[in-house]
Order: sequence, then structure tokens, then C-alpha cells
Amino acid sequence: MRKRRIIPGVDAKLLVKDAAKLMPDPARRLFLRGAASLGALTFLTGCDINDGFSAESVLRKISEFNDGAQAVLFNQNKLAPVYAESDISKDFPFNAYYTEDEAPEVDGKTYKLIVGGLVENKKPWTLEELYALPQERQITRHICVEGWSAIGSWTGTPLRDFLKRIGADTRAKYVWFRCAEGYSNTIDMPTALHPQTQMTFKYGNEILPVKYGFPMKIRMPAKLGFKNPKHVMEMQVTNKDLGGYWEDKGYNWFSGL
Repeated sequence: MRKRRIIPGVDAKLLVKDAAKLMPDPARRLFLRGAASLGALTFLTGCDINDGFSAESVLRKISEFNDGAQAVLFNQNKLAPVYAESDISKDFPFNAYYTEDEAPEVDGKTYKLIVGGLVENKKPWTLEELYALPQERQITRHICVEGWSAIGSWTGTPLRDFLKRIGADTRAKYVWFRCAEGYSNTIDMPTALHPQTQMTFKYGNEILPVKYGFPMKIRMPAKLGFKNPKHVMEMQVTNKDLGGYWEDKGYNWFSGL
């Protein structure tokens, strides 16, 4: 039996706002216009909100609803906005669950990307081999779940091209990533095949700095920032949702824009 965990200061109005934040725009507007009450939340989720445990259950159910709604609304061919050189943020922020000094140092000379799961060619890829792949540059906005955003210049190989190169079964449901610092993340296959989803090797005109994810970051401008794994060491194509660092802690799984 799960232990009831009381969260001090559960505020009904703030809870409604938090629930609305987890919804895609059309559902959010309808919810706030006609259903912004504890009664509505109770009706939608079947939970009576009287303590932290119940509040947590409500937000989890709303998040699950949001995942399904976003997956249905996601358009694989709809591009995130692109920007001009002059729009690039001067100081692109560092952001992680650890400090910048704790960012993992990966030896590029010995690095090998492990590829597994439902793919034909499972040979590891050295950094030199990855750098030799055809690359594209994109100037896109990174949107953080904490509320800030920044525009950066990213160069790398479209993930969908790499998946094709290794003979990935694109009928599979997911692509999972493991990172050097212990972080992990699972994305849906439509997002993996999105034309802007990129295996990023450079920021600006320089090799990807450690603070941004050296040796490789998966850049997804159609996703919130925490879905973009850094310091990627392994990827697997799979039909099983292998979870992720933040998702396992209750964050919204789909987190598309």
C-alpha cells in the first residue's frame, strides 16, 4: 500500500493552474474557460483532492491525458520555427539536474556510440565516423519546462537519416537513449523521424561543448528541453517504453510543443 505523502500548502487555485499547464493548448483553453474548479478536476480524474497525495494523483492523470492528446495532435511534418543568425542568444544557458562542474567528461578518442535493439547493423560508431556523416545546421529555440527559452545554432545529422543508415525498424514504437551521466530518455518513433530531430555534434561553429552535451546531443526542437538528452552513449530502437530520468519521476512523457 502506498504511503500517503502530505504536501504542505496544497492550494486549489494553483493546482488547477498546474493541471492546465500540462494540457495542450486547445484542451487548456476549454478547461480554464469551463472547468477550472476542484469539482471539475475530481470529475475528470475520479480523485477527491484533499491532501498532497490526491493532488499528485490528479496531476498524474491530467499528465496521462495530455500525453495521449499530444501524441494524437503531433504532426510529423510540422516544423518548429527557425531563426536568423542575429536571433541567436548571446549566452545560451547551461541546464541539467547537476551543476556545470559535474558535467561528464567523455573521451572523444575512445568514444563509441552503442547501437542496439531493432536495427540491422549494430556496430558501434566512433566519433570520427559520426563526424563524417552528412550534416545540417538549424537555428531553433530551446524551451525549458522551467519557463525560460533560448535560441541556438546546432549542427549535426538528422536522426531519421541515421536510423535509415543502420537499418532501424521504423515501425517500432520508441527510441531510447542512455547518457554518460546516468540520464536516460525514451522518445516516440514519430518524433525520432521528425525532420528537425538531430544528432548534434556542434554548437555554433565549434565542436559541441561539454556543458551542452559533448560528444553528442539529441536535439528535438519539437520537444521541451528535458527530452533532449546530452552526452549520449547508447541508443536502442524498441517496442518497449524504457522510461527516462524525469519521466520516471512523474514528468509529462510526450512533452511536445
